[in-house]
Amino acid sequence: MTPLPDLMLEPLVRAGLLEDLGCGGDLTTDALALPGQMLRTALVARQPGVVAGLAMARLAFTLMDPTVRFEIERPDGSVVAPGERIARVTGPAPAILGGERVALNFLSHLCGIATATAGIVRAVAGTKARVCCTRKTLPGMRAIQKYAVRAGGGANHRLRLDDAILIKDNHIALAGGDVAHALAAARARAGHLVSIELEVDTLDQLAQALRAGGADAFLLDNMTPDQLREAVAMVNGRAVTEASGGITPDSAPEIAATGVDILSVGWLTHTVRALDIGLDYEATA
Repeated sequence: MTPLPDLMLEPLVRAGLLEDLGCGGDLTTDALALPGQMLRTALVARQPGVVAGLAMARLAFTLMDPTVRFEIERPDGSVVAPGERIARVTGPAPAILGGERVALNFLSHLCGIATATAGIVRAVAGTKARVCCTRKTLPGMRAIQKYAVRAGGGANHRLRLDDAILIKDNHIALAGGDVAHALAAARARAGHLVSIELEVDTLDQLAQALRAGGADAFLLDNMTPDQLREAVAMVNGRAVTEASGGITPDSAPEIAATGVDILSVGWLTHTVRALDIGLDYEATA
């Protein structure tokens, strides 16, 4: 898993710090900290989960003061238990306490995504299905949310509209309701490296599309397991098959067992629960 470069992450963290510090800075720490006071603290898991987002946490502290030492003990992708230390943070008290909330907000959110993803991945173990997120991400945070999915063992769907062609119901309506025409128009416009996926919600639509040709993948939307099995048989390896629509850890095993290649899960990024992580005081350094 390749980490995201600081160049991509810094604007998000900087914006978070500016929002939190406001015009007057951290009034509480300014009032209570002694001049030059140093702290040794630790980022500690309060719940079991999977780590993601340590670079964001590090930047929250080092943008406050570059002398802060951030020592990672459980890197991104690691499984942690309650009470387990993820990283040590040592440095000037104003930098650590001033960056604490921004660091924890990013880290807890991304660990939550990685943890939820890992749960679905475990649920489909033993099948060929891969777990993918979608474009249902928070504006401005797509890169880091999709990174967290990868940290949890999942994979990414397209990152942006210009990554691939995905023909959905509204696009078919634009093409006069004609699946064959929509596919032909897309293939005529697509570059030689651009993949085309078509969303279908009935087996009849899928049959029309297979006769027309031109699709590299089919998004099988809100189909039952029986319908998915039939769809996989109809495609017969000629294209990638992707199941979507309300997939949960409970329903994922049955859906994966139908033989689909991809399980597309939007809630991994849009409604995931943050992992409880704290910054614990260890000593005055």
